[in-house]
Amino acid sequence: MNKRILITEPIPENVKNHLKEQVEVDTWDSPDQMPRQQLLDTIGDYHGLITAKDKIDDELLNKAKKLEVVSNISVGYDNFDVEALKRSHVIATHTPYVLDETVADLIFGLILSSARRIPELDHYVKQGKWNKAVDLPLFGRNVHHKKLGIVGMGRIGEKVARRAKLGFEMDVTYYNRSRKEQLEKELGVNFQEFDELIKESDFILLMTPLTKQTYHLIGEKAFESMKETCFFINASRGAVVDEDAMIDALQEGRIAGAGLDVFEQEPVDPKNPLLKMNNVVTLPHIGSATAETREEMKFFAAKNALQALNKEKPDAVIKELQ
Repeated sequence: MNKRILITEPIPENVKNHLKEQVEVDTWDSPDQMPRQQLLDTIGDYHGLITAKDKIDDELLNKAKKLEVVSNISVGYDNFDVEALKRSHVIATHTPYVLDETVADLIFGLILSSARRIPELDHYVKQGKWNKAVDLPLFGRNVHHKKLGIVGMGRIGEKVARRAKLGFEMDVTYYNRSRKEQLEKELGVNFQEFDELIKESDFILLMTPLTKQTYHLIGEKAFESMKETCFFINASRGAVVDEDAMIDALQEGRIAGAGLDVFEQEPVDPKNPLLKMNNVVTLPHIGSATAETREEMKFFAAKNALQALNKEKPDAVIKELQ
C-alpha cells in the first residue's frame, strides 16, 4: 500500500512533485486554514501530515490511526501538544536553520524602522505633509553604538547579535537559560541577568519560544523597569508578552516604541490600540516570509516527512521527541 500525505498549506509545484515521486499527495491549496472538522474527518486516511497552523492534539491524533509523522513548516511548534504526540508515538518535525538569516534580517528591519520612525515618516511624505525641513518633533534615535539586550540567545539571536556587533558596533548583552561562552569570545557579547538586561538596554529583542514557562514572560513588571527611551522588539511569539501591559507602557510613554511581528491574537484585531500608535511598527508575522526561504522551508518539511515514512530518522525531530 502506498503511503499518503496530506498537506494543509499551499505548496510549490516542485515540492509537490518531489513528494509524488514516493507517496500519494493530497493538498489544501487555499490560503485560508483548512476547516478543523474537515481535517478531523479526513486525517484517518493519511500516514503523514505537513502543516503550519493546525493544532495537533489528542482530538486529532485519536482519529489519525495511520499517522506516522507530522511535519511543521515552521521552527516554532506551539501548535503541537507534545505530550499527546508522545502518547500517540507519532514523529513530529520542524524546520530550523533554513530561516535564521532571513528572520534576523527582518528583526533588524524592525529595529531600524522603530528607532528611525521609517513607516511613520513614509506616511508623512505620502500624505503631502513634507513642506519644510524636518525638525525635532519628527527626529528618530540612533541605533549604532546603543545597547541591545537579547532575551533568548538561540540561532536567530546569534545572527542578530552578529549584525548588531559587527555592523552597528552595538553593545550586545543577552539572557539565556545557558551561557554561550564561545559566542561571547567570538563576538564580544556579554551575558546579563534578566532583570539587569531589562533595566539597562536601549533595545530589547525577545526571541524565546512560547512555553508554559515563557507565557507572559514580559509583563507589567518588565515594562515598568525599561528605560523611557527603550524600544521593545518581538519576533518570537505574541503570547510571550502581556500585550495589555505593553499597550499601557506605550500609551503612558514609559517606553519609546515597539517593533512587532507577532501578537497575542493573530490575525490582529483591527480594534487593537497598537494599530493606532505611530511609535509602533506592526507586521503580519512575516519573519521568514521571503519567497526563497518559504520554499526552502517547505522542501525541508517534505524531506522530514519522507524520511519518517521511509523509516529513517528525520533531520529535524522536535527536541522533546528525540
